[in-house]
Amino acid sequence: MIPKVSIHTHTSFCDGKNTAEEMVVSAIEQGFSVIGFSGHSYIPGEDYWTMTEQGMNEYIADVKRVREKYKDKIEILLGLEYDVLSRCDTKEYDYIIGSVHFVKGKYGDIPVDLDVNTLKREVAESFGGDVYSFCEDYYRQLAGVCERTGCDVVGHFDLLMKFNEHGELFDENNERYRRMALDCLDKLMKKDVIFEINTGAISRGYRTKPYPSKFILEKMAALGAKITLTTDCHSTSVLACYYDEAIEYAKECGVRELWFPKNKKFVPYSI
Repeated sequence: MIPKVSIHTHTSFCDGKNTAEEMVVSAIEQGFSVIGFSGHSYIPGEDYWTMTEQGMNEYIADVKRVREKYKDKIEILLGLEYDVLSRCDTKEYDYIIGSVHFVKGKYGDIPVDLDVNTLKREVAESFGGDVYSFCEDYYRQLAGVCERTGCDVVGHFDLLMKFNEHGELFDENNERYRRMALDCLDKLMKKDVIFEINTGAISRGYRTKPYPSKFILEKMAALGAKITLTTDCHSTSVLACYYDEAIEYAKECGVRELWFPKNKKFVPYSI
């Protein structure tokens, strides 16, 4: 039986809506066996959505507090979503989600997942309108995410697709795009890392299907990648967003097992 697990979970310490304790209580009520917190690591100048430096210390203390308080009801893990632009000590954390949220632009770092109009403007200004060059820069950074973050899990592999389900930015069937995405996957497959099926953009109304796209998930399955399922949730109301549907999506793409933590170690569950 597939457990209900949330390991990509944000709180009010970064851009989440609820406290850690509120998330834990809701997870227990919804039948979760494990909840892992993954606050956004501090990035200078970005602390309106990441944790502050002091906030990271407070976050660690608070998660440890609720872990002790609810230890008889649910397994609680202390994780971190570590962006490649961040630099921080990771010794306190049970696991790391490594992610890329920015691409270097002409006038500074371009946020990949802020809004579609920002992306269109930045692609025009910084890449001469060549959206595939922009995508190449993203995947080039993602290919090095393990070295930069020491991650256990690669977060939202094709985050570029957040606003692109209907081709608003580029054609995901374009040969150049598919090649860069799969080349990145080949590089990451050399690492002992887990990839997530991520439903976060669904809960925020941007997509109707999870990341990654079908052709990527099918390739992950064919290569025998370790795959987990996350809801990338930012509030109690979406802890289980598209959870059962995502399991069916995984099956359709050839995934035969999903990896979830149990007693702080990721183990496979057949689906």
